[in-house]
Amino acid sequence: MTASATTYGPTVADVAGRVLADLGVGHAFGVVGSGNFVMTNALRAGGVGFTAARHEGGAASMADAYSRMSGRVGVLTVHQGCGLTNAVTGIGEAAKSRTPMIVLTADAPAAALQSNFRIDQDELATSVGAVSDRVYGPNTVVADVTRAYRTAVTQRRTVVLNIAIDVAAAPVEVPGPVAASFGAPRIRPDAASAETLVAAIRAARRPVFVAGRGGREAGPQIAELAEASGALLATSAVANGLFAGNPFSLGISGGFSSPTTAELIAGADLIVGWGCALNMWTMRHGRLIGDQTVVAQVDVEVEAIGAHRPVDVGVVGDCAATAADALAALSGDPLSHNGYRTDDVAERIAASARWQDVPVTAEPVDGRIDPRALSIALDEILPADRILSIDSGNFMGYPSTHLSVPDEFGFCFTQAFQSIGVGLGTAIGAAIAQPARLPVLGTGDGGFLMAISELETAVRLALPLVVIVYNDSAYGAEVHHFGDADMTTVTFPETDIAAIARGHGATGVTVTGFDDLDEVRRWVASLDSPEPSGPLVIDAKITNDGGSWWLAEAFAGH
Repeated sequence: MTASATTYGPTVADVAGRVLADLGVGHAFGVVGSGNFVMTNALRAGGVGFTAARHEGGAASMADAYSRMSGRVGVLTVHQGCGLTNAVTGIGEAAKSRTPMIVLTADAPAAALQSNFRIDQDELATSVGAVSDRVYGPNTVVADVTRAYRTAVTQRRTVVLNIAIDVAAAPVEVPGPVAASFGAPRIRPDAASAETLVAAIRAARRPVFVAGRGGREAGPQIAELAEASGALLATSAVANGLFAGNPFSLGISGGFSSPTTAELIAGADLIVGWGCALNMWTMRHGRLIGDQTVVAQVDVEVEAIGAHRPVDVGVVGDCAATAADALAALSGDPLSHNGYRTDDVAERIAASARWQDVPVTAEPVDGRIDPRALSIALDEILPADRILSIDSGNFMGYPSTHLSVPDEFGFCFTQAFQSIGVGLGTAIGAAIAQPARLPVLGTGDGGFLMAISELETAVRLALPLVVIVYNDSAYGAEVHHFGDADMTTVTFPETDIAAIARGHGATGVTVTGFDDLDEVRRWVASLDSPEPSGPLVIDAKITNDGGSWWLAEAFAGH
């Protein structure tokens, strides 16, 4: 019997969960063990929704995706030791992506040196880029939890909040409701930096604005400045959808760019990164930046300016505030030209900037379907009001480029750690963050089978989740990267993934040709029925693409 089970009054664990609820965390995900049982129930008692996952790794990805797509701080709750280690990959992804998230974890007592649960949880957290914090005792629990929450919000960090089980079980007086309001700081650029940026815009004739994660909350301001500047718009992968519907939007810049998009970005004489690292993924190892192109970067953190490549203009400031200040300066003396926004460029963008507009003539071969043609067909079948999540692997560009999204809250791209297997948890967390939208997951057979336990979670929640499994019976990235080597370690026999899905209680459909998509259409039609549809798993047997173009980009950086 644990210490917390013998304590009848309120404990530190009760108060920790209650304070997080008071501060406004949005939803909690986890696997409950003896170490985090009380604090998880305290979160629930405070009105925080909770989703029980089947594995802590899946729960971590759920919390990460929820935080990204809801705009609220998500919580991952885990047992000490093994519970935390099971979640480390998902925590690493969140930390590297600067996701504001709380990992509420039990910890072994300081005096229990021989406990099998004992590991250095502080070092473990910091090793993957998270912030490690701690509840120190009954007298500090409110301040400790509040500090961790403040760090998550104001610094956009993933915070691992450790509570040793002896501390968690300590009695404490329940405080009154905790009221505190925190927001990420809005840093206004200094006048000189803003003037330098405006001067660069005035001198440009072919400007391109590329918005990244840091620009997701500044879409309207960046778009308005782009219109006044004659600039084309693009995004990094994580900000996909930010400028959806804008006739001068090029879509994703980098490895996922269509030929037209890549050519227009490479032709820019000014590229401005708005909360965007302009790293090797977004700029194709610099090949999208011309020799004479002026490069500017706007970011709230001075350390981010020029971190991945030299820049000519660096502006430390909030993207929305910086764009508004630059627009005000331009409005006083408007440009006398249209910049990159010519009729010819508009026609090119409309005709071929989207991958969906690039013809695909491949027909199904030997019971396998071309992944591009499949994605285009599904884009037409599935409702447009969707939230698309992407697992990692050779396949990942097909759903990213050939499935459209309504806006920046319709695309969840958890790729900072480049781990396969996080997609299913990501899709579940994203679905809970945006319950009015149809959740869609693009995944490979390797990543899906790695995370298969969370399919039961989706079934239990009756989520109308569409899982598109791009099934090549292999770890495709390795197959294509290592060429003529012995592939028996990364190739597998045919697996009936649709049958496995049905065994979990989902609808399973095997797709080898376009006629098989009629079953998908029937499932979509059932969404309007009063009975919950539950998940649909599409086991798409895809043709060999010979190695995707984005995979070649990725491995060029290894």
